[in-house]
Amino acid sequence: MTNLVSMKGIEKRFPGVHALKNVSFELNGGEVHALMGENGAGKSTLMKVLSGIYPKDGGELFINGTEVELDGPRSSQDLGIGIIHQELSLMNDLTVAQNIFIGREPRLRFGRLDEAALNRKAVEIFQSMNLDLDPKTIVGTLTIAKQQMVEIAKALSYRSRVLIMDEPTAALNDAEIAELFTIIRRLKADGVGIIYISHKMDELKQIADRVTIMRDGAYIGTVEAADTPVSKIISMMVGREVTNDPVVIPDLSEAEALLEVSGLTRGREIQDVTFSVKKGEILGFAGLMGAGRTEVARAIFGADPREAGEIRVHGKACSISKPADAVKAGIGYLSEDRKHFGLATGMDVRSNIALASLDRFSSRLGVLRESEMRDTAQDYIGKLEIRTPSDRQEVRLLSGGNQQKVVIAKWLYRDCDILIFDEPTRGIDVGAKSEIYKLLKKLAKEGRAIIVISSELPEIMRLSHRIAVMCEGRLTGILPGGEETTQEDIMHLATLRAPSMQPEGYPQ
Repeated sequence: MTNLVSMKGIEKRFPGVHALKNVSFELNGGEVHALMGENGAGKSTLMKVLSGIYPKDGGELFINGTEVELDGPRSSQDLGIGIIHQELSLMNDLTVAQNIFIGREPRLRFGRLDEAALNRKAVEIFQSMNLDLDPKTIVGTLTIAKQQMVEIAKALSYRSRVLIMDEPTAALNDAEIAELFTIIRRLKADGVGIIYISHKMDELKQIADRVTIMRDGAYIGTVEAADTPVSKIISMMVGREVTNDPVVIPDLSEAEALLEVSGLTRGREIQDVTFSVKKGEILGFAGLMGAGRTEVARAIFGADPREAGEIRVHGKACSISKPADAVKAGIGYLSEDRKHFGLATGMDVRSNIALASLDRFSSRLGVLRESEMRDTAQDYIGKLEIRTPSDRQEVRLLSGGNQQKVVIAKWLYRDCDILIFDEPTRGIDVGAKSEIYKLLKKLAKEGRAIIVISSELPEIMRLSHRIAVMCEGRLTGILPGGEETTQEDIMHLATLRAPSMQPEGYPQ
């Protein structure tokens, strides 16, 4: 195979941080080379060096066998390197073709846009990808999966022979992931080299040829994906063995129901949903994309209005019409999109932990007592083992797992007895996942009622004492946690369009 990229002894430093330490990486044409590591391992920094965003401070970079010095992203594009970031960079109000050739549109006389040529060039790229997509479609009307395809087409429009994909499946369902993998295999067959960054271990065996592991800014090793157990890759990533503790189902027969939901309804999104969560219990919510799990959480929290239904906390009916009402009732909600709805990423750790409780830190004149905020933040940094240089560190500079812990600290200080976690480990590496799991179990043992919504069945099965399954807005059944339930049991209820007749003895 043709060697497309060779990086040798790459160094990168930022003030106070040695981000890349003598890192090596190679990519051949016609291969998918996975780049793995915990958050903060240096993966994104290495790829930003390759794509010209960051200049390297040492080492050698070869493209197609020739040593090069990149002076910016354009020089990287000119050498055939395209990067598809996790956060898509498309303009929703423009067409597919306009997005692909933005700033490079074919022109007629007097500078007028040549729409026909623009659409024709877009179709040529789609045909090379075996992709059926109308170039005149407005991007904002496409699914996330189709937008991902447009990003790939945009990269190929630069005649890219190297594609860097950063967490490309983070927001995709199983069908959309299969569609993306089909495109990747076609590109691979055409000799394109693909660098694939992902935290999802199950994807490695499906799509990767080789895997390079980084840890703490250093190169750890490269292995063949087909011949290397996932447990070995995880061990290389975190530098220790990560064990899966068995689910221990506590006896909650005498426990108080902290949250009771009856007949919750909102159009077709949520239809007559009824369940309860007891003190010390973790209730998992499973279901396919669009099943209504997040909609249930948002309705309980008052983020979306409900048409019918009753919510009871500690046995008392609660009138919740806005998030402030839910917070007052002791309900905390950790959104699946923590960066937009859970954190003020431009603010520091201290301020974020205090956000839901500013009234407690304010004097009668509305002046914040900074010393109390500092002491509280440092207390929770210690309790939750938040890895940060100080409580004054901007949250955007923390890893995904530590950002999630900051959100948890915010709601714990607010004394929330009921915590709803929506996709708690999305975009978080395997080591941080293990820490979040331990923290959720600890919170349950302390007597809180926990709801966990997750698209990853192994995660739901690893955490839950009971598993509520939804399909098309309805709760189709509640299964026991632990070894009594299989993934097949969950998928059966997740594809059942009407509420099931559960076997006698299933917990409600």
